[in-house]
Amino acid sequence: MKEVTLKYFSPFEISGISFTVIATQTVVKEIIYNLDENHPKLKNALKLNYKDKLMHGVYPQLKEYFNGDRKEFDLPLEIEGTEFYKKVWNKLLKIPYGKIISYKELAIRLGDEKVIRAAAKANGANPLPIVIPCHRVIGSDGSLVGYGGGLKIKEQLLTLEGILEPNLFG
Repeated sequence: MKEVTLKYFSPFEISGISFTVIATQTVVKEIIYNLDENHPKLKNALKLNYKDKLMHGVYPQLKEYFNGDRKEFDLPLEIEGTEFYKKVWNKLLKIPYGKIISYKELAIRLGDEKVIRAAAKANGANPLPIVIPCHRVIGSDGSLVGYGGGLKIKEQLLTLEGILEPNLFG
């Protein structure tokens, strides 16, 4: 008989951004923007307070990031995806805080410039945004393109990291 893994979730907000963390007793599985509590991903999951130990410290680490006090995360992660997606996400983890690369550069780092579309798709499927910094990938022309949380959040993250100048009038 297969052992059932219990799932937990916790919604919270930091800097005007709504997050939902999905975790098990041992790992963080997903961080999702603006997820409705009736979403099928949360079916059979137990809602916890964001301070609960089963949330593995995601909230305080994200809070430190948004306060400018954290540049890397130290969380127990379980990343599910195809081997190619995992390869892409591992490359994303190597992009330092405050740096950006293009989707073309990401494909080159993967060993084949022709995989640019597949790399972009994997980037968009990232289950752990911010922790796996998919927001640090931009268009070859320098434009902010494609972000699961929306371009406004991508802009906010890149501004926080000092890549973009704050928009005084936005």
